[in-house]
Amino acid sequence: MDIPVIVVGAGPAGLLLAGELRLGGAGVVVLERLPEPTTESRASTLHARTMEILDSRGLVPALGDPPREPRGHFGGLPMDLTVDSAYPGQWKVPQTRLEQVLGEWATALGAEVRRGHELHDLAVHEDYVTAYVRGPQGSETVRARYVVACDGERSTVRKLTGVDFPGKDAGREMLRADVAGVTVPGRRFERLAGGMAVAARRPDGVTRVMVHEFGTAPAPRTAEPGFEEVVAAWKRVTGEDLSGGTPLWINAFGDASRQVAHYRQGRILYAGDAAHIQLPVGGQALNLALQDVVNLGWKLALRVRDRAPDSLLDTYHAERHEAGRRVLANIRAQTQLLLGGPEVEPLRTLTAGLLALPAARAHLAATISAVDVRYDVGDPDLGARLSLPAITAELLRDGQGLLLTERPADADVAAPWIDRVRLAPGPALLVRPDGHVVWSRKGGGDLSAALHRWFGPPAPDMRGSG
Repeated sequence: MDIPVIVVGAGPAGLLLAGELRLGGAGVVVLERLPEPTTESRASTLHARTMEILDSRGLVPALGDPPREPRGHFGGLPMDLTVDSAYPGQWKVPQTRLEQVLGEWATALGAEVRRGHELHDLAVHEDYVTAYVRGPQGSETVRARYVVACDGERSTVRKLTGVDFPGKDAGREMLRADVAGVTVPGRRFERLAGGMAVAARRPDGVTRVMVHEFGTAPAPRTAEPGFEEVVAAWKRVTGEDLSGGTPLWINAFGDASRQVAHYRQGRILYAGDAAHIQLPVGGQALNLALQDVVNLGWKLALRVRDRAPDSLLDTYHAERHEAGRRVLANIRAQTQLLLGGPEVEPLRTLTAGLLALPAARAHLAATISAVDVRYDVGDPDLGARLSLPAITAELLRDGQGLLLTERPADADVAAPWIDRVRLAPGPALLVRPDGHVVWSRKGGGDLSAALHRWFGPPAPDMRGSG
């Protein structure tokens, strides 16, 4: 086979997946239609669970010293995002910087990123997939065992495969722009008579503005809106004039909510915005995408190395489709609070009252931060992330599973999996490479069965060792 895995799209999700695959020993080529990395920084918020994941791969120092904001929001209503994590709150990392860090990490591990290569067709065979690509040197075909779509909300892979993509189209629209040379009052999801406005000035002097006019449906578009459209909408909602500014980047986005019916179609898999589209509120879309690929990467690497059965890939759909469904549901609720007109004011008042209750705030903060994600691994007491950040950060950096135990008998059981699971002293837990716990002695499950389920059969040359 030419390439074990083709990843389509070199955004944050595609680059993180490429690094995860290489960490797991799988060959990967990333196809990206843009000839150079984007200079647009659409998303800039990382939540607690994503920061834990990046820490577990040793990537947090490379982000520099990102500012942390303990306060977030739910549907524009301010709330404290403190959770039980080493990284509570929101961490502000421009998407451009995140992509640079992830790209350098993935390529240092041996991933190949082919920029200026645009996928235009796919042929799926029983044992491989053929990708038809237009590149700088003309058309070419590339074969792989698997193809992963990380190519965004307008996913070419999704269109080529025709995967079922149920949900609803956008009914409302927001305009967004980064503008230099303007001075306007800061606004944090401010609701005015005619709409909702956001204005946040960055340290470099650029102001990001977002505006929605209540009741405004998405305009039919073949390109991004012009600056004059943003200026006019901002003037109607706030009364302020942006026309003297210089637009650096503009886009329009709506409240569409869709999710592919199956995150896996045989040899084609979907992740990030290729798998689900939603209003990008509170940074959840980017974080959901990164958490998708960390769930997938180690599983796909084991599969292409013939270390795990095909059924392991099915757990990607089972786990991440449900996680995505929950996020899309909370985003739809937030959309009503954020973009609804005067009719939602009673609901906003009720929600604000609930957020003042410690239990309600803690529940929503854990949901937004994704620290409450618990996968169904066959035991209701398992499936959550390992809540020992120091251990996670230090011992999961090689992308292997982790058996924390003090008992030599456990080490003997795990010896045939030593090529996929490392041992360390600890409280009798088996942890997957993505940080989720799938066995504990306290739960009384069978360790050998858990190792088989999550890490495949023992390596042939290690059967009977120990």
